[in-house]
Amino acid sequence: MKKTLILFLLIFSSSFAVYSEIKISGTVEWETMRLDALVTLDLTSAGIKLPAGRTQAESLLSENYLNLIRPFILKLQADSSSTIGDYIERGEFTLLQADTVALGAASVPPAMQPDLRGMSASHTILFSNLCSSLFRHNRPSPIIRTLNPVSSASYTGIIIIAAEELPIHGMRGAALPIPCLFPRIWDSEMNLIYERNTLEARNATMAQYSSSQNIFQNNPTGLTQELRQIVGDRPLRIFARGVFGINPTDLIIDRSDALTIISSEENRKLLSQGKVVIILDDSVLRYEFTGKGL
Repeated sequence: MKKTLILFLLIFSSSFAVYSEIKISGTVEWETMRLDALVTLDLTSAGIKLPAGRTQAESLLSENYLNLIRPFILKLQADSSSTIGDYIERGEFTLLQADTVALGAASVPPAMQPDLRGMSASHTILFSNLCSSLFRHNRPSPIIRTLNPVSSASYTGIIIIAAEELPIHGMRGAALPIPCLFPRIWDSEMNLIYERNTLEARNATMAQYSSSQNIFQNNPTGLTQELRQIVGDRPLRIFARGVFGINPTDLIIDRSDALTIISSEENRKLLSQGKVVIILDDSVLRYEFTGKGL
C-alpha cells in the first residue's frame, strides 16, 4: 500500500501544472512497436492570441507533455503479469527511467491546426527504447537444450501463428492472445523456451507482432518485405497451441516444434537474436487513448 501511494504521488505530484485546455490523444501500435501521441492546446480556451502568444503556446505544450503521456506509458503491458507501472511499484524500474524514455521520443515541432483554434505537437516513442531501458542482463541466458535432439533444417526465423482464441493452460476456457513487451514461449510440456534474458541485443525487441494478411502475400515467401527483414525467406512456421499467464501474452507451442528450434545451434540463435514474429488478431494490435489536463 505504501509503494502504491508513493507511485501515485510521484505520478501526479506536478499535475497542477497541466492545463485543462491541453489534451492528449494517440495510439499504441504493436505492429510497428510504437506509441504515437498528439498533444493539443486549445488557444481560444487558454486565452492565447497569435502571433504574439505563439511562444507561450509552444512552452505550454512542451511543459505539459510529460505529465500527459506518463500514465499511458505506465499502462503498457510489459509481460503476462505486469505493466510498466507495476515494475516501478516493485522497484524494478524507476519513474525517472520511464520519463527519460518519454523525453527521448521523436517529436515534430508544434504546428497550428487547420481551423487555427489549436496548436499541436506530435511525439513517437519506440518500444525498442523502452525495452532497452528494462534489460538487466549483460550476457544472454543459455537457451534450453535437449538430450535427444531431432534432425531439423536450418531456418532464417520463427513465425508463431496465434491469431485465434486458444486454450488457457491450467484453466477452462480460451482467450485471444494479446501483445506485450516481453512475451514468453513455452512448449507443451511447460518448459520455458524463450524469455527476456534470452535476448542478446539490448536495443532489440523480443518479437515483432503482425497480422495474418502479412504472411499471405502474393510472392514466393508469402511475407511482406518488413517481415522478411526479420525472419528471412525460410522461416519456421508454428501454430500456437495455447496461452499462459495472468494475461494471455505467453504462448505455448507443441513440443515437437520446440525440439525443431532447440536441436540445432543455428535455430537456437534465432531466439537469442530476436528473429521471432507473432501473428495476432487485428483487434489486439492497436488501441487508441485520450486524456486531458486537470
